[in-house]
Amino acid sequence: MTLKNNHFLTDLDGTLLHSDASLSAYTVESIVRAMEEGAVISYATARSHISSYKIVSVIPWKHPIVLYNGAVIYEPLSMKVIGGHWLDNGTANEIIEIGRSFAMLPYLFALDEDDQERVLHEKLVRSGDLAFFASRPNDPRFGELPILACPASFRALMMTFIGLLHELEPLKDEVSRRFGSHVHVHLMKDAYIENHYFLEFSHRHANKKEGLRQWAELVGCKPEDVTVFGDNLNDLGMFETAGTRIAVSNAHPVLLELATHVTLSNDEDGVAVYINAIKHSERKELP
Repeated sequence: MTLKNNHFLTDLDGTLLHSDASLSAYTVESIVRAMEEGAVISYATARSHISSYKIVSVIPWKHPIVLYNGAVIYEPLSMKVIGGHWLDNGTANEIIEIGRSFAMLPYLFALDEDDQERVLHEKLVRSGDLAFFASRPNDPRFGELPILACPASFRALMMTFIGLLHELEPLKDEVSRRFGSHVHVHLMKDAYIENHYFLEFSHRHANKKEGLRQWAELVGCKPEDVTVFGDNLNDLGMFETAGTRIAVSNAHPVLLELATHVTLSNDEDGVAVYINAIKHSERKELP
């Protein structure tokens, strides 16, 4: 049985995942069943593969996934990087030094020469950086350097500064002034570290809009054929590009305004409820 509403791309945190970053049994069962019936379902996240895999690996993903907000397209079956966009090392290192001038240093997310994910940092002293590190115990990606810089053989995916809003806004403004549209800038409130924000810098095409376009091409459809789910402003590019845009009820007001439909909240399994409703209606239409 092949169902016609067939291509779904969902955000994870705040959308598919509950607020405690977990997947419900109902969501797992719903997505697995829909994929068994022919649905093409995957996710687009700011997370890395390792970070997301720890949470969602109970679902047997078989289609490309969009990582680091579009900086990497990853093939889960072959476990290979098959697309993406990364900063040149000169730009990455210049942003690091700008951060240093504001007494802040980022986590540098990169791919090494073997396509393995790495997270480089200097000695951690700031509370937000320490909390982020503590939330990922025994993570093999992390490595401390005496002086942070992107190695020549690495590809810089994203630089993430963690701090209070009033600390990050001047840094955001300075990087934007220096690089303009050549660097993608994203500032968002963190869902897990109280009162802290993430300020992320990446390649200008490392965003979910471009990630959706690459994903659609890889799975053999057009962006307007895709149903996307999201909750936060880093999902805005998907909402500007996809044909069907589903916001969970806890979504940012901008996404709620752009949505073609609002489903239940992430804690009420809104993504799975919507997919089940669509599939149920299609089953009733089948001869």
